[in-house]
Amino acid sequence: MSKSISILGGRGRIGSSVALDLLKHTQARVTITGRAIDAKIPTILQEFGDRVKYVAAELNDRPSLLGAIAPADLVIHCAGPFRQQEPVVLQACIDRGINYVDVSDDRLFTIAALALAGAAQAAGVTAVINTGVFPGISNSMARHAVEQLDTATDIEISYVVAGSGGAGITVMRTTFLNIQHPFDAWIDGRWQQVKPYTSREIVEFPAPFGRAGVYWFDMPESLTLTQTFPVATVTTKFGSAPDFYNHLTWLTAHVFPKSLMRQPQFIEGLARISHRMTDFTDRCSGTGVAMRVNVKGQKDGKSARYQSTFIHDNAAIATGIGTGSLSELILAGEIDRPGVWPIEQVLTTRQFEDISRDRRLQVAARWT
Repeated sequence: MSKSISILGGRGRIGSSVALDLLKHTQARVTITGRAIDAKIPTILQEFGDRVKYVAAELNDRPSLLGAIAPADLVIHCAGPFRQQEPVVLQACIDRGINYVDVSDDRLFTIAALALAGAAQAAGVTAVINTGVFPGISNSMARHAVEQLDTATDIEISYVVAGSGGAGITVMRTTFLNIQHPFDAWIDGRWQQVKPYTSREIVEFPAPFGRAGVYWFDMPESLTLTQTFPVATVTTKFGSAPDFYNHLTWLTAHVFPKSLMRQPQFIEGLARISHRMTDFTDRCSGTGVAMRVNVKGQKDGKSARYQSTFIHDNAAIATGIGTGSLSELILAGEIDRPGVWPIEQVLTTRQFEDISRDRRLQVAARWT
């Protein structure tokens, strides 16, 4: 019998990209959820006919949530923003013994999810968090690079996204929520507080991005990579293209009154304005994503640095590939490890290389 998947938030651009990847690469039946009662299946999924169905569900209504996940062999949580959530979906999956994957991208949510590791292990539930492109593919690139060295000391991850990245308004909300608060970064062997969207750095990314500006940005990798690998420093920096979006984001992070930035309706307004702007500029900038991972350390008794890069022409589709490919392995039983895990602790480099080859991901690596 074919497997059954429930994708919460599956009508959004990220959720539907995850669904598309799984429908292409597995024989699974997919249920997508949203808040609307009489919503349509997204156009890109309609060709799969009765393998896809829609169910209305509310995350904070437990009977509704349980009804949406009950038939599933795997639940994929794509209904952000995650900063505003407790891990109620993960807890529901643990209670029902259902494997779980999410596209979470928030430190506080990650901490809360990892706290349920013991309960997931006892329930025999494999739960993998922070999947997608960044976090997600970026974590696997970091693991691969660390494994090339005898000893790793520094992990530097930089990301750049063109315009909207092909994602929906939720990504805009997430950005404006994330830049409001200083966060702890692991620097020189200790946690040090940094301000988001500071310390601009020019990074050389694969074409067509080339040289682009990136800034300190709070990502789950800065927490989980520190727990996974005994390194002294983990740096996570993010930027947008065209560059004027970086300057607008800097203004919202450092000039806009904090009292305004704490108002949900103001954040919603900013997100909607930004989304309308990118709808226009996407025609020129595209919606791609690029990443660069540098890992420094020792190899054969000498200082060494290993670099890997990634490029895709649509960030939302790349997220779907990252999450869909990981989910395929769980469905196939190739990842069966009860507990709650960040992706770099459960996806091996060999599996990542197989995914990259199968999904034709543009990942390149070299010594520098």
